[in-house]
Amino acid sequence: MHTFYVLAAASLLISGAAQAQDKPKSCPYDSAHFNLFKPVPRTQLRPLRPDRPGVTESPFTVDAGHFQLETDALRLINSREDGKQQRTWKAAYAVAKLGLSRRTDVQLEVPLYKIAKERPAPDAPWQRQASFGDMAFRLKHNFLGDDQQGPVALATIAYTRLPTSGQGAVEGGLIVPMNVELPHKWNFDVQLESDLNYDQEAHSHYVRVMPSVALDHEFTEMFSFLVEGVTQWDAHHAGWRSSLNLAPIISIGENFQADLGTHLALSREAEREFFVGFTYRH
Repeated sequence: MHTFYVLAAASLLISGAAQAQDKPKSCPYDSAHFNLFKPVPRTQLRPLRPDRPGVTESPFTVDAGHFQLETDALRLINSREDGKQQRTWKAAYAVAKLGLSRRTDVQLEVPLYKIAKERPAPDAPWQRQASFGDMAFRLKHNFLGDDQQGPVALATIAYTRLPTSGQGAVEGGLIVPMNVELPHKWNFDVQLESDLNYDQEAHSHYVRVMPSVALDHEFTEMFSFLVEGVTQWDAHHAGWRSSLNLAPIISIGENFQADLGTHLALSREAEREFFVGFTYRH
């Protein structure tokens, strides 16, 4: 009888240990209810997943109570339309982000310096204008997968752009990015963006739709590479304008990422871009 009690007690202990082992780990974001005033401990931060360097943005938000800076150190944009050439230099275009809660962050886009050059005809002189860019307020909310407990993540980003450069008018839009984590450190991203932009020459707003897809692979903890396809349509242009975007990404530690890349035009009126930038999380 004594042996029976010993075996029964041992069975209960083994059963309890097995249940404790099989029970999934509780998510710290669920249990601790972190927010802007109660930041996520640095030891529990999620992997750094910025919106750059591609057009396709990340569905992941900044951890609650933490700050993230994503910057275009330098970007050159060339475009051509109906014989008119445009060349734009952007310097120190920064997006400052602050994690408000488990699934939401607020963002401020601060375009510090822009030089725009335009030539109406091939034999005409360039017209140059330097200015501060248009600031934008953005709000990102994740609906699925922000804690990376599953292979799919989905979010929405709403933004309003103000004419702080002294030209144009208020613009706005909605962005829906989705990420699918694939085996062997591959990631597939898809995004649909719809904007209400302003044409300064026509003095009117117009609608733009811009879908994109991206595929990136993490070769090592330090190096990954992004390939992206982007196309867009708007009410002021005939047909779709498409580009192929390439960007190597270098991760230095858990809170810093540098990148550079190019947008290769696949259609005549698509913009050609070259850029270098970085992301820092505090």
